[in-house]
Amino acid sequence: MTRVKRGKTSLKRRRKILKYTKGYRWGAKSKERQAKERLLHAWTHAFRDRKKKKRNFRRLWNVKINAAAHKEGISYSKFMSALKKKNIELDRKILAELAEKNPDAFKKIVEEVSSAQK
Repeated sequence: MTRVKRGKTSLKRRRKILKYTKGYRWGAKSKERQAKERLLHAWTHAFRDRKKKKRNFRRLWNVKINAAAHKEGISYSKFMSALKKKNIELDRKILAELAEKNPDAFKKIVEEVSSAQK
């Protein structure tokens, strides 16, 4: 019977784990057990924070729109409600960008919306 050298798959798995932990500090980049543990946490945080990122951006857009709307003399909630009534389908991301970078265009939107409110 010929000799069988084992460990090819497990070595490949270990090397893959250590490849993912490249750049980690201390033993987490070189010790398999620590690396595995660090990756478990890292991937959990990454998954969670991809969801959190969406929430954070929506909050930021709301704040920007609110600030710009208050400058024009209308509250955020009344502004968003009037947008829906007027069937102006601009999402919060675009509205926030307009409010920040193009206040004249935002002002025109507010005027359009406030005429419908009266």
